[in-house]
Amino acid sequence: MTEILKDGSAYLDFIEAKLKRRILELDASILQGKQDIERMNAYYWENYTEMDEYGYENYDNQQALFREMQAGEDEMRLQRRLYRMVDNPFFGRVDFCYDGDDEPEIFYIGIGNFAENAGAVPLIYDWRAPVSSLFYDYEKGPASYEAPVGTINGEIMSRRQYKIRGGRIIYELESDLKIDDDVLMQELGSAGDNRLKNIIRTIQKEQNAIIRNTTDRILVIQGAAGSGKTSIALHRIAYLLYHDRGSLKSSNVLILSPNGIFADYISQILPELGEENIRELTFDLYAYRQLRDIVNDCEDRYDLLEQELAAKNVKDSSFLAMYEYKQSREFTDLMESFILTLEDELMNFHDVVYRGTTFSEEEIIEFFYERFPETPLLSRMQEIADYFIDQIETLHRKDLDPEEKELLTEEFLSMYELRDYYKIYNRFLSFAGLETLPDVPLEKRFLKYEDVYPMLYMKNRLELLRPDSTVKHLIVDEMQDYSWLQYTVLSQMFKCRMTILGDRSQTLSGTPNDVLTFLPGIYRKNIRMLSIDKCYRNTVEIAEYANHLEGIEGIDLIDRHGSPVQEINVSEISQAVRFIADSVTEASAETMAVITLTEGTASSVSRSLRDALSAKGYDTANRFSLLNKNSRNFKKGLTVTTFYLSKGLEFDKVFILFPETKIQSDLITRAKYIAATRAMHELCVITLS
Repeated sequence: MTEILKDGSAYLDFIEAKLKRRILELDASILQGKQDIERMNAYYWENYTEMDEYGYENYDNQQALFREMQAGEDEMRLQRRLYRMVDNPFFGRVDFCYDGDDEPEIFYIGIGNFAENAGAVPLIYDWRAPVSSLFYDYEKGPASYEAPVGTINGEIMSRRQYKIRGGRIIYELESDLKIDDDVLMQELGSAGDNRLKNIIRTIQKEQNAIIRNTTDRILVIQGAAGSGKTSIALHRIAYLLYHDRGSLKSSNVLILSPNGIFADYISQILPELGEENIRELTFDLYAYRQLRDIVNDCEDRYDLLEQELAAKNVKDSSFLAMYEYKQSREFTDLMESFILTLEDELMNFHDVVYRGTTFSEEEIIEFFYERFPETPLLSRMQEIADYFIDQIETLHRKDLDPEEKELLTEEFLSMYELRDYYKIYNRFLSFAGLETLPDVPLEKRFLKYEDVYPMLYMKNRLELLRPDSTVKHLIVDEMQDYSWLQYTVLSQMFKCRMTILGDRSQTLSGTPNDVLTFLPGIYRKNIRMLSIDKCYRNTVEIAEYANHLEGIEGIDLIDRHGSPVQEINVSEISQAVRFIADSVTEASAETMAVITLTEGTASSVSRSLRDALSAKGYDTANRFSLLNKNSRNFKKGLTVTTFYLSKGLEFDKVFILFPETKIQSDLITRAKYIAATRAMHELCVITLS
């Protein structure tokens, strides 16, 4: 066995045979499990009418069936992982000599653990296992790793990297720092995919430290464009699911993503790493769900952005100043002052009499102000009602019917002059000297984006808030696009651990939003902030062009070169369409994008470009798509979209199609920067003059 371990090719054959045998065993076990489930179901339906009257046998049978089904699901999940491992069982190897030993122990590292039997020594170690950190953090020489029993010291005698495809070794390298860079360059230089790829073969030391961080409750990552922030965050979740598998499941993780397409774009990573996918939605959609009993519809961030791009002068863009004011701490402080006035202005106290028992107005006032002062205002009377109902039931030694409880509760709630949050918010706007919302019924209520989060903040302050306990880890992507108020609302609604990531240079506004200046004030001592300034996505030529646009310095670039950035001017969109169509049909790139400034331009260009490409025989049915904010799938080929929806995505080749602007606009400059940093290998900037 020792000789096989030392020979990567022989070990690959050995592992493949073991994997295939284990898969066959699982096939038989899964089949047997299905047959057992069918028999248990048949037995249940044949005998359930004769089961004991107290239901114990019924319960036992249901639990046995549930355990059998769960075991079957676990085996199928394991089988899927083993199938993936057959193609590429391992990518790394470390020969580690423990202090005091003469001979090194050999560890092969792959996408997941594999042992012949439960409890046996792994033949392949999961990339997240403690010993695997040796592969990511050290070269040859003294090294250590943290194990459950403490720090393990020793020396790395050899460190190898493998590329295996289809069960065949493409290369095997004795790995030092230079070869690490060569492997990284090969990965970065490869063609893009329509899904974000896992990076376990090329995780860098600084990335590994973030991924394996289990101590910080709120981890904030400020990273340059192309630094791999999203990949790091998802690999960190995969690591935490492995590390905390007794208390954390995929269903306990939620990612607040920039747009609907993002879920599809990242959908490959966690399953590749042996985990189930996590929940995903935009914060705007989450907010709307919290407000749907109050309003019929809301604007989102992109509606506001399109209005900003359409504004022709300062007067037209005055709504932005109002938006920023309503997201500010000053506005929230004013709201807090208003909420204090409601304790008196909103209440009409009176006696409550039920079955000869009186709860006097004076007693209710005393309870309202003295017994339950910490309960939010619009939940306080519910607490008092529950207290009175409990007293009635105790006095009469009998539970009230649900209908009686409802009527009695409503009697207490009627002491509120008003419980409609929409109307209460309107009162606040009047209190603040601002224009109020239209006084219309629920089905006609529409919130501008500037009012979405202030209203949600008020709702959270006025009623008893129960944070979502199913979410134990929250990922906030594109952190720079959230306001102070939005983070304050997040801190109200989620009391869990968080990974927050973004890039201040990619703010969707004319003014950079550095959330690092105010996040510590919201999360106090629970927060740790890290910066990563190494760009992996773009060639040097593309990165330098993009950084020059924003005046960004100090970014560490991977020394990967490509074609110079191409810049052309056209007088009509039709010229741009012809140029792009010719370029696309000649290109060998797997993923390409035309990135525009506005949604209207993207739609118009998409129609013309589809026709031009179809005339050239391009497969527009399968390799052409228009991405808007309602899109849910991301395809290979050519994508047409706006700069703000392209955030987080990457393409082999990008065409930027922006109009010429005679007046310097910080937002348009930032938009061009965002669009440029989407390109991995080639960038063409087309200006419409």
